[in-house]
Amino acid sequence: MEKRHNYVRKTAELATQFFINPATSQPNVSGLILAGSADFKTELSQENGFNQAIELSAEILSNVKFIQEKRLIGKYFEEISQDTGKYVFGVDDTLKALEMGAVETLIVWENLDINRYVLKNATNGEIIIKHLSKEQETDQSNFRDATTSAELEVQEKMPLLEWFANEYKRFGCSLEFVTNKSQEGSQFCRGFGGIGGILRYQLDIRSFDELSDDGEVYEDSD
Repeated sequence: MEKRHNYVRKTAELATQFFINPATSQPNVSGLILAGSADFKTELSQENGFNQAIELSAEILSNVKFIQEKRLIGKYFEEISQDTGKYVFGVDDTLKALEMGAVETLIVWENLDINRYVLKNATNGEIIIKHLSKEQETDQSNFRDATTSAELEVQEKMPLLEWFANEYKRFGCSLEFVTNKSQEGSQFCRGFGGIGGILRYQLDIRSFDELSDDGEVYEDSD
């Protein structure tokens, strides 16, 4: 039994060694076919054996993801430190950049606790999109028109994380979920709200904020 246990462990270690590119920490294969002794194949074909293989490789795979995360956020911080203009952060600015097709890589904290609301003005039927935190959800003024105080009826409520997962391909970007367990991840969540993006080209998002202040309306499409 111990030999079999060691065999599965060694297989997991060698698979990582041979099929993970150390330069990029990315898999260098699209799929993996396992073959071996009868005992090995039988064990892996059973649920317990399969789960054991996953458990034995979990730490290695976790470390790979950790390295990928540090590199990704490190690249994001480099854009900021060099003031390239090829970065964005915060819900509103990130969504604006997404709508413009400017985001190459969308970076989101895996536990981002913000909901996307589709609201309808009960008076004129206008549809309004809002993204609210738990704290903002308790403020009833967020569910009333700022000018007329008309009630805004909830048509749809969805976690923003889920909406991103469903819609990111429509914006032509990649989506990366990160944790707050690394130093970089923690800084990204605390300092940048846990949401941001690396842009394809330089973009001064502040100029678009000024346009919005002058009467331009930003529409978040469904």
